[in-house]
Amino acid sequence: MKITERSAQIWSLLALAADNRQILTYKMVYQLTGMAISGLGKCLEPIQSYCLLKNLPPLTILVVNQTTGLPGAGFTAAEDIPKMQLAVFNYDWLAHGAPKIEDFDHAVTQLPSNGCQNS
Repeated sequence: MKITERSAQIWSLLALAADNRQILTYKMVYQLTGMAISGLGKCLEPIQSYCLLKNLPPLTILVVNQTTGLPGAGFTAAEDIPKMQLAVFNYDWLAHGAPKIEDFDHAVTQLPSNGCQNS
């Protein structure tokens, strides 16, 4: 399965978390998706790139390290984490709808945001 196909799966999880005003840990995303924690950053990058290209709040900001409460090192979409988490919570992700896999492919090609190679 391609990284952007996994990204599409994670998008739905994050959109629902945002609607419920929930922060998720990498471990929680692993438990809900079965995706290895070590590979989640690669799957989050297309979502981050898509949000940046579309001028959307950074949806991937909802995935944090359990110990620090902060997104991982690959998160580059914002500096003021609490403020941007609120922006994500306040955006209507369900009305936005889910991007297509091709949208993620395009986004990561146009604006790589943490060095992911789409494969």
